[in-house]
Amino acid sequence: MRAQLAGLEGQLSDPALWANPAASQPIMRERRRLEALLADAVELDRRTGDIDAYFDLAREGELVEGELDREIAGLSSFSDQLEERTLLSGETDALNAIVTVHPGAGGTESQDWAEMLMRMYLRWAEKSGFKADMNDFQDGEEAGIKSATFTVTGEYAFGLLSGETGVHRLVRISPFDQAKRRHTSFASVYVSPEIDDSIVIDVKPDEIRTDTYRSGGKGGQHVNTTDSAVRITHIPTGIVVQCQNERSQHKNREKAMKMLRSRLYEFELEKKRETTRQVEDAKLDIKFGSQIRSYVLQPYRIAKDHRTKVEVGDVDAVLDGGIEPFLRGYLRMRRNGTTALAVPDEMDV
Repeated sequence: MRAQLAGLEGQLSDPALWANPAASQPIMRERRRLEALLADAVELDRRTGDIDAYFDLAREGELVEGELDREIAGLSSFSDQLEERTLLSGETDALNAIVTVHPGAGGTESQDWAEMLMRMYLRWAEKSGFKADMNDFQDGEEAGIKSATFTVTGEYAFGLLSGETGVHRLVRISPFDQAKRRHTSFASVYVSPEIDDSIVIDVKPDEIRTDTYRSGGKGGQHVNTTDSAVRITHIPTGIVVQCQNERSQHKNREKAMKMLRSRLYEFELEKKRETTRQVEDAKLDIKFGSQIRSYVLQPYRIAKDHRTKVEVGDVDAVLDGGIEPFLRGYLRMRRNGTTALAVPDEMDV
């Protein structure tokens, strides 16, 4: 790994590389990835070394049980983080996340629940070191929200939150019901990757075929009697552009290349739109039976994911942003290829 990193550093020291952003950016990303892996390896070695040292002290009769317990708990948490990173290998996982929360039917009850969900994700982002910026916010009529959309900025924000798309169910004694009856409320969460519109179009010479031919249009004797027209084919995509308006073959080729870059730009945008459409297809109706998770505050207290079967008894901690067990459970399920929604029974909470 150190040898790979040294090789990249050598490439980045070449001033000519920085004149080509399309070539330098992938190398920079790979360097950051390798640096992170190296730092993780060093930290893992340090933690295991500390634990070995405490075991040695314990064998010598030192009372280090408390310190040893803390180190083992820290190593367990760190190993969970390492596993989480190995699970984030999707094409869009590293991108920022755009989160939208909508209440379901039920008026004030659902609107208040939607606001609780929004706060849960904002608290998680804050605790996890992410930045959250509100894009759109509509207050509820009496309490809660009608909708909220915010962007969570940080490395792998979308990958971590991608499994939160779906319907979330709350069971509680309603604070808005004077009779103090138990209510069930629904709200939907939709998470999409933030697609960067800045696209660097790098057209490699070996990926295009250039043909010249005699122009058949108007333009005078020179245009019609010389092979000044240019047709360029982009072999990987099959995109074809041509230009014959200029008398000079050089100028026609220059214009054709501009047209090709424009077409390739649109091609890349369409690919990004398709990615967004695929995520959009994962949306679910805001109704009972389609929920991905239930949060029960009454008659007992538990939060349960119906797809992964992950359960957390401290539901207050979950609503305060402690959703890591659910995020990790979904990523493990995705890795194993089992992402079908498990429809819960009425009492399966």
